[in-house]
Amino acid sequence: MKVQKRQYLIKFINKIRYNNEVINNYHQNVDYLRDVMNIFTVFNEITPTRNLNLLYIILDSIFLLILLVLLLYKKRYETVLFGIFGGILYLIVDYGGFYLLSHSRIIIIDGLIANNLNTFLVLLWMSLSYGFTNFVFIWVCLAKDKYLKYWLFLIIGWWIVAPSISTLGGEANIETSRTTNAYHGYMGVALIVSYLILIIILLIKKKPFVNILTLNIIGISVQFCWEFALLINGIRPMNELSIKTLLVNSFVETNLGMPVCLLIFYLVRSKFSEDLKKVTDKENLDFGIIKLSR
Repeated sequence: MKVQKRQYLIKFINKIRYNNEVINNYHQNVDYLRDVMNIFTVFNEITPTRNLNLLYIILDSIFLLILLVLLLYKKRYETVLFGIFGGILYLIVDYGGFYLLSHSRIIIIDGLIANNLNTFLVLLWMSLSYGFTNFVFIWVCLAKDKYLKYWLFLIIGWWIVAPSISTLGGEANIETSRTTNAYHGYMGVALIVSYLILIIILLIKKKPFVNILTLNIIGISVQFCWEFALLINGIRPMNELSIKTLLVNSFVETNLGMPVCLLIFYLVRSKFSEDLKKVTDKENLDFGIIKLSR
């Protein structure tokens, strides 16, 4: 989002929240129409938005620790490392790309734009939360993990129930929002290129080594599940753009990286087992959803 449009948004919100008299007089000002038009432009770009409170962040952080302990207990070391990688990647993209470079990320706390430190802390939690759980979700699906149904039930179940529990913490005073216009075009290109390369490889190979529909289902469902959970629980507000945001984000954002995730999975599994032991028996390698001809 351009800085000018961000200023329009904050200016308009503050006038509504803090000065009703100004709003009443504002209708008499010829500049009112211009500002309203700019506000509609801004709202068309500010997708997605989340409204939450501190309790939600605290509870979710505790859940992440529990999930981490359970994965380590079952010796899912590759899964843990891939999840940590996802958290770091999301932080680089969200804080570095969306906030610092494109200025498309806004964090508002108690009605005021958060400073750099608070913005970083909120985005650090968001990145580690959704980055870690998303990539754990992807890895256990790619691996066709023995306990796949339990991992997915745990993660998806938490996404659905956490917002309800967080209402015990009072009003949602933290708002996060970002535009999508600034980068969804590039994401669309990345999606097409990544799957096009994979399709070309599959067409060249005599026997397909992966079901591309399965890969799509994993990539789409991981983001759809938490986007849907946010929407039905009111964390993400319901408006005329909600369904579009749900569908576009689900089909594009995480899914664009699935061919690369598949490549990483193959490269790692060809060298190490899930518990990070070096592979010695090449004949009994476990590549999950990847089917290699012998």
